[in-house]
Amino acid sequence: MVQGVGSREGGQPMMTTDDWEQRIASLWDGLDDLQPGEFRERMDALAAERPPGDGAALFERACSNDSTGRPEAAEPLYREALAAGLAGIRRRRAVIQLASTLRNLGHADESVALLSAERDAGTDELDDAVTAFLALALTDVGRERDGVGLALEALARHLPRYNRSLANYARELSSSPAS
Repeated sequence: MVQGVGSREGGQPMMTTDDWEQRIASLWDGLDDLQPGEFRERMDALAAERPPGDGAALFERACSNDSTGRPEAAEPLYREALAAGLAGIRRRRAVIQLASTLRNLGHADESVALLSAERDAGTDELDDAVTAFLALALTDVGRERDGVGLALEALARHLPRYNRSLANYARELSSSPAS
């Protein structure tokens, strides 16, 4: 959806949503060329162009903090973005990234709960990412066999051969008690 060009306080033109998205993408493309603090400052400036409480802006700020080594600052921003009604692929990315951040901050149980619910929420191109991060979180809560089983099940779909065998072994791992 493209917002019309209008004018902001001070008479400066407002940019379209498409323009904002392009500038966000461009900033992400330059992540490795900027110091972490400068990257976050630029992201905060872009986010400030959006209305207060905008889910996409909150999400991008969360990502910028997460990607520059500040998971403790990212966590509440992911939560705010989701609470603001973040939709589409950004919503799913926010759940995955929040769960990963929680795991890294020592809250693996909450990570497992979020990702388990997300696996049941629908299907898209991020299904394997949900599964991969769930496998990591399961490992952190002492459910290594379940985690390996999930990871192998996801991998089996991408192999040129042995798909059926590997998928069966993965199910056996996930359903059998640890020895």
